[in-house]
Amino acid sequence: MAATTETTKKDAHKNEKVGEVISTKMAKTIVVEVTRRVPHPVYKRIVQKRKKFYAHDEQGTAKTGDIVRIIECRPLSRLKRWELGSVLRQAVQVSVEHPALKESADTRVKQTLKKKK
Repeated sequence: MAATTETTKKDAHKNEKVGEVISTKMAKTIVVEVTRRVPHPVYKRIVQKRKKFYAHDEQGTAKTGDIVRIIECRPLSRLKRWELGSVLRQAVQVSVEHPALKESADTRVKQTLKKKK
């Protein structure tokens, strides 16, 4: 009987949320913004509500813009009560270096002004 209660505690349902990573600037921590659509209590119009969650990312696999699943866990710090479950969709990483932006590809003509005597 005791063995069955231990397995049910380990397999207990934990709260999961899906959101977008908006910050990865902290060590082993990501900030995930979860958006949900709910009707306005008075006007019944569908509005979007957003909330930020701090989640633990041990390997640092999530990048800014990724869509991730976070899972509820024990408190890890004052704000962190979630851990990264999986990365569902990776964001498109935009490269800053473009061939036309190199110094050798500078098309501006340098003009030197001669001093008048």
